[in-house]
Amino acid sequence: MRIRIKFRKYGVMKFVGHLDLMRYFQKCMRRGEIDIALSGGFSPHPIMSFALPLGLGVTSDGEYLDIAVNDTKSSEEAVRALNAVMVEGIEILSYRRLFDTDQKAMSAVAAADYTLRFRTLCDVPQVEHEAAFGAFYGQDAIWITKQTKKSEKTLDLKKLIYDARIYREEGSPCFALKVSAGSKENVKPELILEAFYHSLGVDLKPLSIQIHRIDLYGEKDGGFLSLGEMGEDIA
Repeated sequence: MRIRIKFRKYGVMKFVGHLDLMRYFQKCMRRGEIDIALSGGFSPHPIMSFALPLGLGVTSDGEYLDIAVNDTKSSEEAVRALNAVMVEGIEILSYRRLFDTDQKAMSAVAAADYTLRFRTLCDVPQVEHEAAFGAFYGQDAIWITKQTKKSEKTLDLKKLIYDARIYREEGSPCFALKVSAGSKENVKPELILEAFYHSLGVDLKPLSIQIHRIDLYGEKDGGFLSLGEMGEDIA
Protein backbone atom coordinates (compact mmCIF):
# COMPACT_ATOMS: atom_id res chain seq x y z
CA MET A 1 0.00 0.00 0.00
CA ARG A 2 1.34 3.44 -0.93
CA ILE A 3 0.96 6.36 1.47
CA ARG A 4 1.57 10.07 0.92
CA ILE A 5 2.54 12.18 3.92
CA LYS A 6 2.29 15.97 3.81
CA PHE A 7 4.33 18.00 6.30
CA ARG A 8 5.50 21.48 7.24
CA LYS A 9 9.15 22.44 7.67
CA TYR A 10 9.84 25.61 9.63
CA GLY A 11 12.02 27.23 12.29
CA VAL A 12 15.49 25.83 12.87
CA MET A 13 14.66 22.70 10.84
CA LYS A 14 15.04 24.78 7.67
CA PHE A 15 18.79 24.38 8.17
CA VAL A 16 18.61 20.55 8.09
CA GLY A 17 19.63 19.15 4.70
CA HIS A 18 17.77 16.55 2.66
CA LEU A 19 19.88 13.49 3.56
CA ASP A 20 19.68 14.23 7.29
CA LEU A 21 15.93 14.79 6.96
CA MET A 22 15.53 11.43 5.24
CA ARG A 23 17.40 9.65 8.07
CA TYR A 24 15.32 11.55 10.61
CA PHE A 25 12.06 10.38 9.02
CA GLN A 26 13.28 6.79 8.97
CA LYS A 27 13.71 6.94 12.75
CA CYS A 28 10.33 8.66 13.19
CA MET A 29 8.58 5.86 11.29
CA ARG A 30 9.91 3.35 13.84
CA ARG A 31 9.09 5.57 16.82
CA GLY A 32 5.61 6.29 15.49
CA GLU A 33 5.06 2.56 14.91
CA ILE A 34 4.33 2.97 11.21
CA ASP A 35 4.55 -0.45 9.55
CA ILE A 36 6.74 0.76 6.70
CA ALA A 37 7.78 -1.78 4.06
CA LEU A 38 11.44 -2.56 3.46
CA SER A 39 13.30 -3.06 0.22
CA GLY A 40 14.80 -6.43 -0.60
CA GLY A 41 18.44 -7.44 -0.98
CA PHE A 42 21.33 -7.70 1.48
CA SER A 43 20.78 -4.22 2.94
CA PRO A 44 17.02 -3.62 3.26
CA HIS A 45 15.92 -0.06 3.92
CA PRO A 46 12.54 1.68 4.36
CA ILE A 47 10.81 2.41 1.06
CA MET A 48 10.35 6.19 0.97
CA SER A 49 10.89 9.07 -1.45
CA PHE A 50 10.48 12.84 -1.19
CA ALA A 51 8.74 14.94 -3.83
CA LEU A 52 11.14 17.86 -4.39
CA PRO A 53 13.77 18.42 -1.67
CA LEU A 54 14.07 21.95 -0.29
CA GLY A 55 17.23 23.98 -0.35
CA LEU A 56 18.86 24.91 2.96
CA GLY A 57 17.19 27.84 4.64
CA VAL A 58 13.87 27.43 2.79
CA THR A 59 10.68 26.89 4.81
CA SER A 60 7.55 25.17 3.55
CA ASP A 61 3.90 24.39 4.28
CA GLY A 62 3.70 21.76 1.55
CA GLU A 63 6.36 19.04 1.63
CA TYR A 64 5.61 15.45 0.59
CA LEU A 65 6.96 12.03 1.42
CA ASP A 66 5.74 8.81 -0.21
CA ILE A 67 6.17 5.56 1.68
CA ALA A 68 5.12 1.93 1.21
CA VAL A 69 3.50 0.16 4.17
CA ASN A 70 2.56 -3.43 4.96
CA ASP A 71 -0.41 -2.36 7.07
CA THR A 72 -1.59 0.99 8.34
CA LYS A 73 -3.39 2.95 11.02
CA SER A 74 -6.16 5.36 10.08
CA SER A 75 -5.10 8.74 8.72
CA GLU A 76 -6.06 10.47 11.95
CA GLU A 77 -4.18 7.96 14.12
CA ALA A 78 -1.07 8.06 11.92
CA VAL A 79 -0.90 11.87 11.92
CA ARG A 80 -1.26 11.87 15.71
CA ALA A 81 1.37 9.14 16.20
CA LEU A 82 3.92 10.82 13.94
CA ASN A 83 3.45 14.30 15.39
CA ALA A 84 3.98 12.82 18.85
CA VAL A 85 7.57 11.90 17.89
CA MET A 86 8.41 14.95 15.75
CA VAL A 87 10.76 17.70 16.90
CA GLU A 88 9.75 21.36 16.71
CA GLY A 89 10.13 22.48 13.12
CA ILE A 90 8.36 19.51 11.50
CA GLU A 91 4.59 19.03 11.59
CA ILE A 92 2.68 16.24 9.85
CA LEU A 93 -0.39 17.65 8.08
CA SER A 94 -1.92 14.64 6.34
CA TYR A 95 -1.51 10.89 5.74
CA ARG A 96 -3.38 9.57 2.69
CA ARG A 97 -3.59 6.28 0.79
CA LEU A 98 -2.71 6.68 -2.89
CA PHE A 99 -4.68 5.15 -5.72
CA ASP A 100 -2.96 2.77 -8.13
CA THR A 101 -3.18 5.42 -10.86
CA ASP A 102 -1.43 8.12 -8.78
CA GLN A 103 2.15 8.86 -9.76
CA LYS A 104 4.96 8.89 -7.23
CA ALA A 105 5.41 12.33 -5.68
CA MET A 106 8.91 12.62 -7.13
CA SER A 107 7.72 12.22 -10.72
CA ALA A 108 4.31 13.91 -10.31
CA VAL A 109 5.61 17.39 -9.47
CA ALA A 110 4.89 19.93 -12.22
CA ALA A 111 4.54 23.27 -10.40
CA ALA A 112 5.18 24.95 -7.07
CA ASP A 113 3.87 27.99 -5.19
CA TYR A 114 6.32 30.25 -3.35
CA THR A 115 6.29 33.47 -1.41
CA LEU A 116 9.46 35.53 -1.22
CA ARG A 117 9.95 38.39 1.19
CA PHE A 118 12.83 40.50 2.44
CA ARG A 119 14.23 39.58 5.83
CA THR A 120 14.39 43.22 6.97
CA LEU A 121 13.21 46.58 5.64
CA CYS A 122 16.87 47.59 5.36
CA ASP A 123 17.31 44.96 2.63
CA VAL A 124 14.55 46.38 0.39
CA PRO A 125 15.91 48.16 -2.72
CA GLN A 126 14.58 51.70 -3.17
CA VAL A 127 12.56 51.25 -6.37
CA GLU A 128 8.89 51.55 -7.36
CA HIS A 129 8.17 47.86 -6.92
CA GLU A 130 4.57 47.54 -8.03
CA ALA A 131 4.90 49.40 -11.33
CA ALA A 132 8.32 47.93 -12.09
CA PHE A 133 7.27 44.34 -11.41
CA GLY A 134 4.11 44.76 -13.49
CA ALA A 135 6.21 45.94 -16.43
CA PHE A 136 8.75 43.15 -15.88
CA TYR A 137 6.17 40.35 -15.81
CA GLY A 138 4.22 41.93 -18.66
CA GLN A 139 7.05 41.30 -21.11
CA ASP A 140 6.56 38.73 -23.88
CA ALA A 141 9.81 37.03 -22.87
CA ILE A 142 12.23 37.20 -19.94
CA TRP A 143 15.58 35.93 -21.11
CA ILE A 144 18.26 34.92 -18.61
CA THR A 145 21.54 33.03 -18.75
CA LYS A 146 21.53 30.10 -16.35
CA GLN A 147 24.75 28.44 -15.21
CA THR A 148 24.68 24.64 -15.47
CA LYS A 149 27.28 22.13 -14.28
CA LYS A 150 29.04 22.04 -17.66
CA SER A 151 28.11 25.28 -19.42
CA GLU A 152 25.73 28.21 -19.61
CA LYS A 153 22.13 27.95 -20.84
CA THR A 154 19.89 30.72 -22.15
CA LEU A 155 16.21 30.31 -21.37
CA ASP A 156 12.96 32.26 -21.37
CA LEU A 157 11.75 32.49 -17.77
CA LYS A 158 8.34 33.81 -18.84
CA LYS A 159 7.35 30.38 -20.22
CA LEU A 160 8.12 28.80 -16.84
CA ILE A 161 6.17 31.28 -14.68
CA TYR A 162 2.49 30.37 -14.41
CA ASP A 163 1.51 33.25 -12.17
CA ALA A 164 3.26 36.15 -10.45
CA ARG A 165 2.07 39.01 -8.31
CA ILE A 166 3.44 41.50 -5.82
CA TYR A 167 1.80 42.68 -2.61
CA ARG A 168 2.71 44.56 0.56
CA GLU A 169 3.16 43.10 4.01
CA GLU A 170 4.09 45.43 6.88
CA GLY A 171 5.34 47.96 4.33
CA SER A 172 7.67 45.51 2.61
CA PRO A 173 7.16 44.10 -0.92
CA CYS A 174 6.40 40.38 -1.10
CA PHE A 175 6.28 38.20 -4.20
CA ALA A 176 3.84 35.33 -4.82
CA LEU A 177 5.03 33.02 -7.60
CA LYS A 178 3.72 29.85 -9.22
CA VAL A 179 6.51 28.33 -11.30
CA SER A 180 7.41 25.21 -13.20
CA ALA A 181 8.94 22.57 -10.93
CA GLY A 182 10.05 18.96 -11.05
CA SER A 183 12.35 16.84 -13.18
CA LYS A 184 11.48 18.43 -16.55
CA GLU A 185 11.81 22.17 -15.92
CA ASN A 186 12.60 23.27 -12.38
CA VAL A 187 12.80 27.01 -11.71
CA LYS A 188 14.31 28.35 -8.50
CA PRO A 189 12.13 31.31 -7.49
CA GLU A 190 15.12 33.42 -6.54
CA LEU A 191 16.14 33.40 -10.22
CA ILE A 192 13.02 35.42 -11.01
CA LEU A 193 13.79 38.05 -8.39
CA GLU A 194 17.41 38.24 -9.52
CA ALA A 195 16.25 38.79 -13.11
CA PHE A 196 13.71 41.43 -11.97
CA TYR A 197 16.20 43.48 -9.97
CA HIS A 198 18.91 43.02 -12.59
CA SER A 199 16.54 44.63 -15.11
CA LEU A 200 16.45 47.66 -12.78
CA GLY A 201 20.23 47.75 -12.37
CA VAL A 202 20.01 46.52 -8.76
CA ASP A 203 22.05 43.68 -7.25
CA LEU A 204 20.29 41.80 -4.44
CA LYS A 205 22.23 41.44 -1.21
CA PRO A 206 23.21 37.83 -0.48
CA LEU A 207 20.73 36.11 1.87
CA SER A 208 18.41 39.13 1.90
CA ILE A 209 15.41 37.06 0.74
CA GLN A 210 13.45 34.49 2.77
CA ILE A 211 11.88 31.85 0.53
CA HIS A 212 8.79 29.95 1.62
CA ARG A 213 7.21 27.14 -0.39
CA ILE A 214 3.44 26.96 -0.07
CA ASP A 215 2.63 23.78 -2.01
CA LEU A 216 3.57 21.39 -4.81
CA TYR A 217 1.27 20.41 -7.68
CA GLY A 218 0.87 17.73 -10.30
CA GLU A 219 -0.87 18.13 -13.65
CA LYS A 220 -4.51 17.13 -14.04
CA ASP A 221 -7.07 17.87 -16.78
CA GLY A 222 -5.03 20.72 -18.21
CA GLY A 223 -4.54 22.34 -14.80
CA PHE A 224 -2.79 21.68 -11.51
CA LEU A 225 -3.78 19.58 -8.50
CA SER A 226 -2.07 19.72 -5.11
CA LEU A 227 -0.12 16.55 -4.33
CA GLY A 228 -1.91 16.59 -0.99
CA GLU A 229 -5.30 16.18 -2.65
CA MET A 230 -4.33 12.97 -4.42
CA GLY A 231 -5.44 9.68 -2.90
CA GLU A 232 -7.89 9.40 0.02
CA ASP A 233 -7.99 9.56 3.80
CA ILE A 234 -7.98 6.22 5.62
CA ALA A 235 -10.88 5.70 8.02
